Amino acid sequence: MLTGKQKRFLRSKAHHLKPIFQVGKAGVNDNLITQINEALEKRELIKVSILQNCFEDKDEVAKEIAEKSNSQLVQLIGLTIVLYKESVENKQIELP
Repeated sequence: MLTGKQKRFLRSKAHHLKPIFQVGKAGVNDNLITQINEALEKRELIKVSILQNCFEDKDEVAKEIAEKSNSQLVQLIGLTIVLYKESVENKQIELP
């Protein structure tokens, strides 16, 4: 579990990032989760955007993605999700 200080730090790091995945009307599926896991292993910190045509609730989508990818939900602002997962091989971010 991330502390408030760590979340603040990660939010500042994620500010300049662009979303690399989009959740549309198909919702969250296994293929999306697999790709998110691979991206988290490489980058540790990613953004996912939820499209307007997604029928599921944004809070549910964020929670589901975080649980299935075993990552930490750093922030959900508007339709953008920020996720963090410590990398095993490519550790880049040192949490305070």
